Amino acid sequence: MSDHRLPPPGTVVRRTTARVLPVRPDGRVLLLHGWDPLKPQTPYWFTIGGGVEAGETVVQAASRELREEVGVHLPIESLGTPVATNTIEYEWGGCLVIQHQTFFAAAVEGVDVTFANQEQLELETISAHGWWYGDDLEATGQAAHVTIPGLLRQAADAITLRRAS
Repeated sequence: MSDHRLPPPGTVVRRTTARVLPVRPDGRVLLLHGWDPLKPQTPYWFTIGGGVEAGETVVQAASRELREEVGVHLPIESLGTPVATNTIEYEWGGCLVIQHQTFFAAAVEGVDVTFANQEQLELETISAHGWWYGDDLEATGQAAHVTIPGLLRQAADAITLRRAS
């Protein structure tokens, strides 16, 4: 969440987010490893992204979040059209989050991931990054949401098709 502080527990947070699935030539997708600040003992893997800010398009937000969360600079055009959208509900920081998500797939080669531009709350709740195949992630049972392994497969397929055309 891009908020600088957590809303009071019990708050219902509705947010529109832009998410990015960077895909390497081998088909693996970059994810972040972190946890709910109230449940640090239960870490999970999740997609890069965050809230769309006022005056921003969804694709602009996706590009900014990619830069802020992992230090990857990609032109907006390289994100193409969304590969998926969904709305999920989950609990985070004691709040119910109802999150509409738009996912973009981006082809990347060698990427130097850095957490240098993350906000304090992100630094406190994100420990690592990793490159995953959807099937492997599914097998761990550690995806933040049940939809993520399938999204990784969709992103890899979209990039494979884009590279082939």
